[in-house]
Amino acid sequence: MDKDQFEKRKKIIYELICDKVYVPMKAKEIAMLLSVPKSERADLEEVLNALILEGKVQISQKGKYAKAKHRLVTGTFTGHARGYGFVSWQEGEDDIFIPADQVNGAFHLDAVQVSLSPSSSGKRAEGSVVKIISHSLTRIVGLYESSRNFGFVIPDDPKIGKDIFVPKERSKGVEDGFKVVVEITDYGKGGKNPEGKVVEIIGHIEAPGTQVTSLVKASGIAVEFPEKALNQAARAAKDVSAADMQGRLDLRDLQMVTIDGEDAKDLDDAVSLIKEDGVYCLGVHIADVSNYVQEYSALDAQAQERGTSVYLADRVIPMLPQALSNGICSLNEGENRLALSCIMKIDETGKVLDHKIAETVIRSDRRMSYTDVKKILEDRDPETMETHRAFVPMLEQMGELAALLRSRRMKRGSIDFDFPETKIILDKHGRAADIRPYERNAATKLIEDFMLIANETVAEDFFWQQMPFVYRTHEKPDGDKIRKLATFIHNFGYTIHIGSEEIHPKELQKLLQKIDGSAEEALISRLTLRSMKRAKYSADCTGHFGLAASYYCHFTSPIRRYPDLQIHRIIKDCLRGRMNERRMAHYESILPEVAEHASEAERRAEELERETDKLKKAEYMSAHIGETFEGVISGVTAWGLYVELPNTVEGLVHVTSLTDDYYEYVEQTYELAGRVTNRRYKLGQRVFVVAAGTDLVQHTIDFELVKQ
Repeated sequence: MDKDQFEKRKKIIYELICDKVYVPMKAKEIAMLLSVPKSERADLEEVLNALILEGKVQISQKGKYAKAKHRLVTGTFTGHARGYGFVSWQEGEDDIFIPADQVNGAFHLDAVQVSLSPSSSGKRAEGSVVKIISHSLTRIVGLYESSRNFGFVIPDDPKIGKDIFVPKERSKGVEDGFKVVVEITDYGKGGKNPEGKVVEIIGHIEAPGTQVTSLVKASGIAVEFPEKALNQAARAAKDVSAADMQGRLDLRDLQMVTIDGEDAKDLDDAVSLIKEDGVYCLGVHIADVSNYVQEYSALDAQAQERGTSVYLADRVIPMLPQALSNGICSLNEGENRLALSCIMKIDETGKVLDHKIAETVIRSDRRMSYTDVKKILEDRDPETMETHRAFVPMLEQMGELAALLRSRRMKRGSIDFDFPETKIILDKHGRAADIRPYERNAATKLIEDFMLIANETVAEDFFWQQMPFVYRTHEKPDGDKIRKLATFIHNFGYTIHIGSEEIHPKELQKLLQKIDGSAEEALISRLTLRSMKRAKYSADCTGHFGLAASYYCHFTSPIRRYPDLQIHRIIKDCLRGRMNERRMAHYESILPEVAEHASEAERRAEELERETDKLKKAEYMSAHIGETFEGVISGVTAWGLYVELPNTVEGLVHVTSLTDDYYEYVEQTYELAGRVTNRRYKLGQRVFVVAAGTDLVQHTIDFELVKQ
């Protein structure tokens, strides 16, 4: 059935359903009424589903179709431990609240159709689930509990409100206290629990690594590579030959270094610098991963699906097998490597005068760490400077250039969120033993500055060539969120200028400069970040608000980010004269989906990294129950106060533990106020707390205030 036939049949069926004499009936009855042959019944179901999705028709629990009485919308159901849920349905619109008695069997992350209730002024939209279109979750991670003839899996995710019933014969013989992956065989109806079978036993809940593995399994991120991909990586991971180097610009005589963390193994960028007549010639040399990962290969399929490498507290889940990421694609000291280089000529104001992008062969002269470079540039440590004597002049010039680039970026309004980061130190059993600050220094900023200018230069080049491309974009913030931020910071005596419903990034940069060094710096910085939209990948160049950049892309990490690998293919097609109309049409057809999937994969990875850090922080605090800490109130809600410690550990002081008064939440000023004493707890306030408890399943920490 072609599109015209489909639309024609849809119109006929809708008119039939709207007829005054029509009574609700099942699909089979509609088919008989319209004389639809059995061979076309599937087409009829498709038409009816289309009418449901458009909100024109509704279907009863008994499967009878009728004209929609209320407005119908479709979206994704998010469950809650207490039985109710929310449906996200349209970008920019508030989620629809679904009361517990209107969930009608919907499962967390189901695609559902919702009938909207008549709205009450000023209240969140409410609705009722009228149809479950499809189930998204098919496998769930949880804790197994056995009974005599059956067992239950208690889901790790509290949004899945029901335990999964597991018949004994489908339990794989697993015992109490083990984390498992269960596959759902029946989602349950009429109040019955879902049913499933154990398909994987992860390990005992107390065993080191089990909790993180459970998080990985629940995320759906693949860990193991299929044999075909591993074989391809092994075949590719051979020394660079003379044939490989043919036709490439040979830069092996150019002094260059890699600068990374001490424990980094995938060194995907090297930098070089020469200064002549006041002009800096900066080379950013990136591993040519596309030489080894061919489009449509098993390796490419794995890389595209994963989208990104994932860096967790106790492990790394790479986008590519280690034979590539830690081997032939890692720019190891003293070894010939294939690269894609962006060589830029930059004047003493930080302006890029000219640039060249080329396929090259390079050889890194020294593998340097951030610590070593910091000791040279900031500490002027004599021993370190002597060890790297041959590289000190180049590194000093790199420090000069990085400062110029940073100053130029700041002048145009680029926002620099300099949050205190932490490194979670694990013991030999993989448990969190310490949480230490990880500060940005001259070395980390230098590499960041060089990668940013290379990314901008490449993006601008290909924008003006009008080539299909993958950009890194960041939209302007939502006006309402910025106005809320302005109201909040006013409580601290700060202001921001909002002109004609929009804000320039320079205004937020000025705000961050004003709060620099203040007690409320970390708090306001985080709230400012939360008021902004999330950066994403796009086939359209719409600019990057946070960087105040008109053109930006990710070019510098093809080992660990798929968009970078895709960009390298496009660049090489252009350099080799292969970007004909057929190739352009090919890229134009695939890039929107590539960008969307990469953005989703990035969000998935970030969520896993965040949850793993929360788990490890809860694990760390489990060893400090009863100890007193000083912290800052980082969040205020109706249910309590969130307090953040200097090591970034955050815990909740539940409102029920504040027994000296009855506290109410004052939304306008983000405070909890005592009804009798008028004692107030507000954002940014310093308090002392006692670690009262932790939950390693929910990854939460409970604090109690120390009475002053």
